[in-house]
Amino acid sequence: MQKIVATAALLVSTAIAAPVATQADPGEAAFRALYKELVETNTTLSVGDCTKAATQVAARLKAAGFPDSDLHVLVAPEHPREGNLVAVLPGKNPKLKPILMLAHIDVVEAKREDWTRDPFTLIEENGVFYGRGVSDDKAQAAIYSDTMIRLKSQPQLKRTVKLALTCGEESAGALNGAEWLAKNHRALIDAEFAMNEGGGGRLKPDGTPESLSMQVGEKHYQDFIIQTINPGGHSSRPEPANAIYSLASALKSVQGHSFPVVLNDTTRGFFQQMAATTPDPGMAAAMKAIAANPADAAAAAKLSTDPSWSAMLRTTCVATMANAGHAPNALPQRAAANINCRIIPGETVEGTKAALVAAINDPAVTVTALPTRNSVAKQPPMTERVMKPARELGVKHFGKVPFIPTMSTGATDGPFLAAAGIPVYGVPGMLHYAEGSRAHGLNENIPVASVMKGRAYLYNLLKAYANE
Repeated sequence: MQKIVATAALLVSTAIAAPVATQADPGEAAFRALYKELVETNTTLSVGDCTKAATQVAARLKAAGFPDSDLHVLVAPEHPREGNLVAVLPGKNPKLKPILMLAHIDVVEAKREDWTRDPFTLIEENGVFYGRGVSDDKAQAAIYSDTMIRLKSQPQLKRTVKLALTCGEESAGALNGAEWLAKNHRALIDAEFAMNEGGGGRLKPDGTPESLSMQVGEKHYQDFIIQTINPGGHSSRPEPANAIYSLASALKSVQGHSFPVVLNDTTRGFFQQMAATTPDPGMAAAMKAIAANPADAAAAAKLSTDPSWSAMLRTTCVATMANAGHAPNALPQRAAANINCRIIPGETVEGTKAALVAAINDPAVTVTALPTRNSVAKQPPMTERVMKPARELGVKHFGKVPFIPTMSTGATDGPFLAAAGIPVYGVPGMLHYAEGSRAHGLNENIPVASVMKGRAYLYNLLKAYANE
């Protein structure tokens, strides 16, 4: 795949004047302007333009003093609206590996008629930002971009710092910018490790911090099709062999199958820390027990009553779609269902398929793995090099709250960089209430204070990593 490289000199030659700051932090007004511009630049796959958003950020970096040689807007010719930005801030010691900040700038589709407010206007009401992407992932993209601008006027850090704003994270089947960069520009994004989305933290109902989380690894998304085929016939002459009945039996087998408990450093630490914050004494005891002994069947059974805890314990597979038959007056000739699995790091697609085949135990039912967006993610090491600065700065910015390692049961762009040899961590910083931010849904939002506190925390965290 060829590339088109457009430097900021080809994009915008005039400096972007920052608004006059009225906040206590003189840089907050400029950050708000950057954040607003990102949110209000539509970057959906259908009609949006990531290249435009990448170009706008490049212009702001150029205005801050970045030379053209350190700004790279990278666009695959076949995808002119799905561009990416890589910016480089050289460090004092070229022998030290860089730190990479990774954020995606594309967003999920949003229809104005469904939303209470215009999804592509940044709206602030009662201490909350509203708009598509205000949380996922333009808050982090704006903070990282703002961090680069702030660092440009500061004394040079020991390590080189890099920023990668990518397109395609939210769109299955589209060009994925992180994957494309890893395959076509590996040297440009090379880093000791990457700071990514996926971490965060939780707020109490009163708005005070409850916990911080660092994502260390994620499950692998994998769909399987289970299917049975039959000659069929006239429905007036039923036969024992029936494709729908066979599929129903297979689905019941999948429903009844529980994958074994598999803990790693991340999930073991997760349950150890969660035990201290869980109000249910029985659940807290089960968390302590499973962390000490993953083979504790009673603890596993107790935790498995909660879907969230169960998903952290093991690979999960669940039926999500079904299709069968071709006419109401005919015996079905085909019956099929989609089984969506989330695979624990360290396990494989092939092993998961074998477990499904064994659970179904019917040679008439086939199990087929569908293509997926990435290979099974490599679990990054839970090293103190990454965890200690994040934990210590967490105390400074948020107080003495639990610092919890987590394994995402969803998906980020992390696996693409991990496959290229760059460990990826979902860093803390922006906290949400228990109900979340409505990311991907209607009226996506995030507390203003979460964004501003996250901005301060992530700026200092990056400096801590780059100055070690």
